[in-house]
Amino acid sequence: MNLGLFEAITRPLPHPVVLCAGDGRILAANPAAATSIPQMCAGSSLYALIQDDAAVLRTHLRNWLRTGSPLPGALALKDGDGSRVRFRCHGVRATWWQGPGTAVQLHLHRLDHADRFTVLSRQVLALNREVAIRRTAEAQREQLLLAEQVARARLQRLYQLTAALASSATLAQVAEAVTATAARVLDVEGVTLELHSRRLVPALGPGEDLRVLSDTAWKDLDRQERRARPGDSDTTVRIALEADGVVLGALAVRPGAAGAPEAEHLTAVSQQIAQAVRRAGLYEHEHRVAERLQLSLLPRLPDIAGLKVATCYAPGSDMVLVGGDWYDLYTLDDDHIGLSIGDVAGHGLPQAAVMAQVIAALRGIVVRCGDRPAEVLSELNEYLHRYHRGQMATACYLLYHRPTRTLTYVKAGHPPPLAVSPDGSSRYLDGPISPPVGPIPGAAYRQGETTLARDEAVLLYTDGLIERRAENLDTGLARLTETARRGAGLNVHDLCRLFLNHQPDATYLDDRALLLVQPD
Repeated sequence: MNLGLFEAITRPLPHPVVLCAGDGRILAANPAAATSIPQMCAGSSLYALIQDDAAVLRTHLRNWLRTGSPLPGALALKDGDGSRVRFRCHGVRATWWQGPGTAVQLHLHRLDHADRFTVLSRQVLALNREVAIRRTAEAQREQLLLAEQVARARLQRLYQLTAALASSATLAQVAEAVTATAARVLDVEGVTLELHSRRLVPALGPGEDLRVLSDTAWKDLDRQERRARPGDSDTTVRIALEADGVVLGALAVRPGAAGAPEAEHLTAVSQQIAQAVRRAGLYEHEHRVAERLQLSLLPRLPDIAGLKVATCYAPGSDMVLVGGDWYDLYTLDDDHIGLSIGDVAGHGLPQAAVMAQVIAALRGIVVRCGDRPAEVLSELNEYLHRYHRGQMATACYLLYHRPTRTLTYVKAGHPPPLAVSPDGSSRYLDGPISPPVGPIPGAAYRQGETTLARDEAVLLYTDGLIERRAENLDTGLARLTETARRGAGLNVHDLCRLFLNHQPDATYLDDRALLLVQPD
């Protein structure tokens, strides 16, 4: 085939057909080529028309010249107005060419909206974009889900801290709640409370020692200068704890692997802790005021020759109100000594006032009939019923006869006294039980009697010493006999304190009043 035959064959074809040399020079082109791009004619160069990088055309020409089978390609050429026209093309070496060098026969198909290749390409591009959008949306959804899980876990931990602080009454309980939960809430290595005890709990009097407030769970800034703790480092962050305009101390935060917590999160947590610390400080102050008032209401016992006496009192850990517990000691004559202990039901100033009047009334009653225990509580019952209607008290009155070491006693709804021997053995005075004083006029009170062994002591106490939530009363009584065994050989003062604190980790819900006497 010669050049004329090529032109004759390609003239009726609707798409451009070009014969070009290996250097891109166009040797011949059919009319459709000039119609598509006027410059695409014999004598021009494809390199002058190329819109893409010339290296693309060079690569195509090199590939087309090497094969006798059509190879696909794509070219972007410049139209007469400089606009870009994209062509899908197939090129093959023209084996029939007898001219100088080698030639390529190139068929071009313009890409437009109707072109199936173009439609398919656009569909593929649209599909790729949709897949990319979906993948992005899925990644964003996973990120949002992860962020939601992290936020939910943070809120759950924050709720645990809030609940723990809300249920904490004392400073020790607040500190324990902070130590147990705050580090997890803030996602840090650890936290420490550093507080000013004198700002939290003002002293009730000059020189009052507040060391009893100190606890290993928090650091008292008023008792010692702040020194670096073993866990402190240069990264330790301290944020002030302020409530009601008072700087109560600081929260020392030791960051962990996650670094320092967010400032907003740290501020929110510290504000909750500051409010809890403030409430606990007010509670401690009110608790100490109630304790001071209660102790001021209790009578000062007389010194009686031949009788060792020890007393202890502690308010209930859940109470900030004064109570109605009392104890007293009476000298009737050289041979007789009277003892009493009791508890007006309830807490508050009305009960404390009744207790003070009961103490005064008992002293008057004992003067008249102190050697007849049953009559003493009968008169006290009538007094309460007449002058304090609606009030009730448990009480125990005992009469000790020195020459015979005989102890006569009456229990009006009160726990039994405990007789304690020096060797630690003990026994309860389980005599007749009578009703509490106050609610039943004309109630009968029955006496019990026992003889004390030499050096045997008698412990009188209120029910706050033995009562616990969800626990049988016999369990509390058994603990006292075990405490007596542990107290063998102690003097009355040490033994009294041992009984008062025989469960150091327990929560005492009610006041504890103790009177321990030991005849010589």
